[in-house]
Amino acid sequence: MHVAFLVPGRLDTVSGGYAYDRRMIAGLRAAGHSVEVKELSGEHPLADAVAIASAAATLDALSGEVTPVIDGLGLPAFDGCTDAISARRMVGLIHHPTALETGLAGTDRDRLRAIEEKLLPKFSRLIVTSEPTAERLAADFGVDRARIAVVVPGTDAAARCMGSGGPACEILSVGALVPRKGHDVLMHALARLFDLDWHLTIAGAARDTVHAHSLQALADELHITQRVRFTGEVADDALEALWQSADLFALATHYEGYGMVVAEALKRGLPVVVTSGGAAGALVSPQAGVVCQPGDVVTLSKSLRRLIFDVELRREAAEAAWQIGQSLPGWDTQARAFAAALGDD
Repeated sequence: MHVAFLVPGRLDTVSGGYAYDRRMIAGLRAAGHSVEVKELSGEHPLADAVAIASAAATLDALSGEVTPVIDGLGLPAFDGCTDAISARRMVGLIHHPTALETGLAGTDRDRLRAIEEKLLPKFSRLIVTSEPTAERLAADFGVDRARIAVVVPGTDAAARCMGSGGPACEILSVGALVPRKGHDVLMHALARLFDLDWHLTIAGAARDTVHAHSLQALADELHITQRVRFTGEVADDALEALWQSADLFALATHYEGYGMVVAEALKRGLPVVVTSGGAAGALVSPQAGVVCQPGDVVTLSKSLRRLIFDVELRREAAEAAWQIGQSLPGWDTQARAFAAALGDD
């Protein structure tokens, strides 16, 4: 099988979606398939003229024997390629619809939704990373459910987190500094817990620089600057060190197509406090942590209070998280599932 992944920007970007792409590409190659990567130029997902030209030129240059896999973040750039998408066997890889991104202006959201409603049904197959995303595409974007395959991310074997061992509860949140991740919601929730000993580390690239600066300002406004650390984008070894020194994982996301970092936390036996946005809380049992509604600062704060204050409860949740984590599939298994979804039966 000969496959071409069409991705917006650089594939080596540290993000959940691109980590999925990279692991599937590596798995397909390891299984003997021919895989090439085409990095699209321009701005995404609000595609500019450069992005649109790059998308069209990339499609035109692909031979008819190649199966193109378009990463959903770059899909809006293919707005003018409806006929090409319909005419050849083409696969869309959808982590979550771009129209569901938090922080978009109303006109931008409408524009992205119109493009996705037009293009998504044209693909011969869509691969999504969770069942909730599949249901959303069928219900809201006019896609035939029979043409959607669900291939959840895999996880790597990881050492169990033993915690910080310090007096403060070390809380880790992993995610790019963009409005959808809800880091501001998490900070508001924690700021209410001024009587407890906690420290928050937020690891993620400042993909939205304006929002990143606003988070720094918010920490100052909430008088928690000394308790919050922004690491920026970190390499794998540094991120693993953060995992290993954490006592609790928290993510107040507004929407996740799957929530790879939630799976990573469970894999390491970390108690989890997350929101139910998209599929973010689907893996979390009541014993392993707490799932709150997106944007609910009060409930999120109360949930965090219980796990920060009650060390024994945190230990019990860590054990439940570890048990869930050990049941999660590995990347090799999921790469085979991805190949099957592409038609390599």
